[in-house]
Amino acid sequence: MRAVDPRLLRVARAATVALASAVVLGLLTAALATAQAALLADAISRAFLGGASLDVLQPVLAALAFVLGARAATGWAQEVVAQRCSTSVKRTLRRRLLAHAAALGPEWTAGARSGEVVVLATRGLDALDGYFGRYLPQLVLAVVVPVVVLVALAVTDWLAALTVALTVPLIPLFMILIGLATERQRGRRWRALARLAHHFLDVVAGLPTLKVYGRAQAQVAALERATDAYRRETLATLRVAFLSAFALELAATLSVALVAVEMGLRLVGGGVALRTGLFVIVLAPEAYLPLRQLGLQFHASEEGLQAAAAAFSILETPPAQAGGTVQPPDMRVGQVRLDGVTVRRPGRPSEAPWAADLVTRPGEIVVLRGPSGAGKSTLLAVMLGFIAPSEGSARVVAADGRAVGLGDLDLDLWRRQVAWVPQQPFFLAGTVADNVRLAAPDASDTRIAASLSAVGLGEVPLEWRLGERGQGLSSGQRRRLAVARALLRDAPLVLLDEPTAGLDTATEAELLDRIRATAHQEHRAVVLAAHRPAAISIADRIVDVAARLPGAA
Repeated sequence: MRAVDPRLLRVARAATVALASAVVLGLLTAALATAQAALLADAISRAFLGGASLDVLQPVLAALAFVLGARAATGWAQEVVAQRCSTSVKRTLRRRLLAHAAALGPEWTAGARSGEVVVLATRGLDALDGYFGRYLPQLVLAVVVPVVVLVALAVTDWLAALTVALTVPLIPLFMILIGLATERQRGRRWRALARLAHHFLDVVAGLPTLKVYGRAQAQVAALERATDAYRRETLATLRVAFLSAFALELAATLSVALVAVEMGLRLVGGGVALRTGLFVIVLAPEAYLPLRQLGLQFHASEEGLQAAAAAFSILETPPAQAGGTVQPPDMRVGQVRLDGVTVRRPGRPSEAPWAADLVTRPGEIVVLRGPSGAGKSTLLAVMLGFIAPSEGSARVVAADGRAVGLGDLDLDLWRRQVAWVPQQPFFLAGTVADNVRLAAPDASDTRIAASLSAVGLGEVPLEWRLGERGQGLSSGQRRRLAVARALLRDAPLVLLDEPTAGLDTATEAELLDRIRATAHQEHRAVVLAAHRPAAISIADRIVDVAARLPGAA
């Protein structure tokens, strides 16, 4: 594990500020430690050898009190600067991580990665507090203070400086050996935490299905095994931390003792003055102290750097379609044109969809028809810019006939013109109004109530609180709530993926009437992926979507 990850310094200016501040404050700490040792040696030698009274020593003691206060203030300043920088870096990383996860699209998050993103964006990046708040300042002190102390000792007594110079490297040597021995342990602990997060998220998401089939209780044992594995790895990490701290403390104590014994023998033999001996004995431990503290804080930084490395691995994952900088045309008078679109994905035997053609026009409903696995949802993902076609072209055509490749558009601006309802719509813990207002943050309660009434949810109170993933509503109500949210967005292009699945006939007819009115009366283009005959019947045009095995005729 690198002591300073350069990617952290590049991701946020606050990380660079933290490092620079730590260097400045480290130099100040070293200078104050040297001054403290000199003042103590001067006061003690003058009192015991020269018989100086308290009045004579008063200026020295006042200076000593000032130095002690300055050291305390420097320590406080290091803590404040480090915590503020840590907060800024975490905020920047979280924003970039969530934005990049959204850019990677549903295909990536469906691969059991959402649990990892949740852990990283919450508990994982919180561990950077230990890195910036304790480890990074201590790392700078461990570099700066021993050098300053050695220079001060060399000026005062070259033999003591030589002794310290020969023994100080022992502590970093032990730290390197311990770090190499514990690197595998750190990786195992992080993987255990990731497995626990993924398993827990999967169980929570599938709990209704598990309850229906009577398998919920069986998951208790699986969660207990994952939790117990994480407990064992955590205890093993703590054991290593305690043993390594003991080894570092022992090495530092023996080194300080060697300096003290050597200086004591020279004092007894009269080979060195008392003031010089006191100065060396008081200052020498300061050379070892930052290294000892660095060893203790090393483990506090490990989890943070592991989380940062995992976050950067996600940030460095290129999206399937990165997009460009071209301003998208106005889709109220434009079209989306897909010609011969074929998508091949690793791990899937078929090309789905295969050679699909599609054109959207404002005021029309296009229904994608085909069996499960034909690629209807994938075709919607292509239109959203989450997936780039393996063959064929996806273009947006402006009113003047100018065509722009979907991959060349600014995808953030493009998606602002699109309302999308996936097969599994997502809801946050909050009120019904909060969840609908995600599509239009400025929408009034009156508009939200009208949107809910239009999809048959007029009886649902706006202040009704939902749990995670829409708990508190039935499956059909959640789908209608997602459609109400998409239609409230007032987007010229509406993409709906099986919006009527699980609805009874009367409710389905009511919802389809609202979708038809959205397209025909509000002059929006609607693309609807559907299996059910009632949904297919409202189509102005039907596009048959099919899959093909590679090599098939």
